[in-house]
Amino acid sequence: MKKKILTIALLSAMTLNYGCNSRKEEEQKDQKKPLSLIVVEPGHFHAALVQKSMYADVDSVVHVYATKGPDVQAYLDKVEKYNTQAENPTHWKEEVYTGNDFLEKMLSEKKGNVVVLAGNNQKKTDFIKKSVDAGLNVLADKPMAIDAAGFDKLKEAFASADKNKVLLYDIMTERYEITNALQRELALLPAIFGELQKGTAENPAVAKESVHHFFKYISGEPLVRPSWFFDVKQQGEGMVDVTTHLVDLVQWSCFPNTTLDYQKDINLLSAKRSATKLTPSQFKLVTKSDKYPDFLSKDVKDSTLNVYSNGELHYTLKGVHAKVSVIWNFQAPEGTGDTHYSIMKGSKANLIVRQGKEQNYKPVLYIETMDKSKGYENAVVAAFKSVQDKYPGIELKKNAAGWEITIPKKYDNGHEAHFAQVANKYMEYLKAGKLPEWEVPNMIAKYYTTTQALKEAK
Repeated sequence: MKKKILTIALLSAMTLNYGCNSRKEEEQKDQKKPLSLIVVEPGHFHAALVQKSMYADVDSVVHVYATKGPDVQAYLDKVEKYNTQAENPTHWKEEVYTGNDFLEKMLSEKKGNVVVLAGNNQKKTDFIKKSVDAGLNVLADKPMAIDAAGFDKLKEAFASADKNKVLLYDIMTERYEITNALQRELALLPAIFGELQKGTAENPAVAKESVHHFFKYISGEPLVRPSWFFDVKQQGEGMVDVTTHLVDLVQWSCFPNTTLDYQKDINLLSAKRSATKLTPSQFKLVTKSDKYPDFLSKDVKDSTLNVYSNGELHYTLKGVHAKVSVIWNFQAPEGTGDTHYSIMKGSKANLIVRQGKEQNYKPVLYIETMDKSKGYENAVVAAFKSVQDKYPGIELKKNAAGWEITIPKKYDNGHEAHFAQVANKYMEYLKAGKLPEWEVPNMIAKYYTTTQALKEAK
């Protein structure tokens, strides 16, 4: 009998202990994380891509404020897809408010501390300014400003962010593309690159070109773009949209960790723009809309939609001649996709990223040398070891022009994964309570370059 009572007591104690442990685990799971996301008017698929991963310091509850309609629904559908994917499912819980007063509601409730903005660019700069004025951190998709007036407001937003001790940061995913990162690393090695050349207006020392497509696949599904995406007054022209990445890469690669002064260091030489033409059937394919909305009538001629998505600008940055250009086509040929070309000219070698047919439409980095001597070749191999220490597994592969850099697949994680890398870096800055000293002045320099180029082109 005593033995039976002892067994029952032991089992009761074990059950109670298990219950306590389970409650503790649940409490730990539900414990408030230091960061909580507020997603405002998510009109671009980049808003969802920020949530393709979970983050250690970010609460799983996300507060969404938007107007009711297909844009917010597309965002919610993508997040749900990430929550239910077979591999590494996320577990976001979306608390959604929809109404025309969504911004006022968000600012009055302040249910989180990091505002994520990826949507209509006409409204974005105003959303940024009001969010930082309210003491909220902001992680914004590019571009943060699409014209000269927006640039002035953005400068005010940075001043307000500084005053309110919050961090305003844009999502520069292209810094995390491995060939861009390695091009920057190699340019820092005088034994390989020599010194960055100054170039001329006709033969710039730095050139970057990006080719994009309106119709593409994201997370394995055809991308449906909102109709307003094709209105340059709402999305911004190509000159101020994708070129934001290219101008950022010029600054980041040529003058790493250097604070730039937009009034002294930038001299715009020329800028031009052109339109991509879309037929009604192409417009329907990418938007699922049967007709052009009224706000696009200004851009329609003989039933063809003219979207000013292409731009090219020439400028000098600290005396270095640079050229950036962006081209938008409707759809990439089968087996291809968006492409990127980049060249940095040094006194000893040119560092070139190509992404054409020969590269199977995957970016490949080359070192093209002027010096073919054995002494230089040995110096390259020796200097390259420091890059290999940082990126284990990358190798030099000799060719007629110099070398191709071979990169293990583990570093090629794709555009979608770069959003989590940017977000993690931003969270490091939030934890530290500050951005690197050069980031804010250089963001201002970047948006000055793009918005002034548009003003010049017009």
